[in-house]
Amino acid sequence: MIDSHFHLDYLKADSRENLIAAAQDEGVQKFMTISVSTENLDEVISISQNFESIYCTQGIHPHDAKDFDKEVAEKIIFNTKKNSKVLAIGEIGLDYHYDNSPREIQKTAFETQLQIASDLNKPIVIHTREAEDDTKSIMKNAYKNLAKKGVFHSFTSQKFLAEFALDIGFFIGFNGIITFKNAHEVREIVEMTPLDRILLETDSPFLTPSPHRGKENSPKFLKHIALKIAEIKNISFEEVSEQTTKNFNSLFLN
Repeated sequence: MIDSHFHLDYLKADSRENLIAAAQDEGVQKFMTISVSTENLDEVISISQNFESIYCTQGIHPHDAKDFDKEVAEKIIFNTKKNSKVLAIGEIGLDYHYDNSPREIQKTAFETQLQIASDLNKPIVIHTREAEDDTKSIMKNAYKNLAKKGVFHSFTSQKFLAEFALDIGFFIGFNGIITFKNAHEVREIVEMTPLDRILLETDSPFLTPSPHRGKENSPKFLKHIALKIAEIKNISFEEVSEQTTKNFNSLFLN
């Protein structure tokens, strides 16, 4: 299995070495630790350089879009060109739940980073929350310039956005939310999404899956997401693990 989206620099329960070793003992072979702010653009690269199994991204989360400027854009471009373990631009997008950054500023940061991904021929990792219409509107044109496409991570949006994501050649990332008692709509999205378009993720330290709710999330819990997808689709755990690993390699490493 591959944890396509987690935040190792946010994990506090144990040392990084022990966290990765524990996940590997549970069958997680590769990881991608995600950049979200100006503070951790360099940190995720440092992590990827210290662990052979870990890759990373470069990007500014919509929460921190207010900090995105020309200098930050140049840093993302420089870091991505310089480091072969940077596999994508992300996580980028729109978040209207908290509005930690003004919406127009979020849109500008998103659009500029989409252009960076296009210029650098990198896939993207999209975060979208309660912003389906604007996300679709922006992506309707931008995706045509993205040779490598990308993933809508931690999918909790409406069905029409999932259909749009699949129509334009994107993957959909699912995490511990699919194990939550009331997440019926997200499980319906899992059911409708072809297995060859699904990525596994923990988004740790957030969104700990059942039966470990209340604990800090960890990539060692990735198997619970794979098992739940297997249950929803009535297929084997092995089939989910094998195909989602192929999906990650196809999107990010080929």
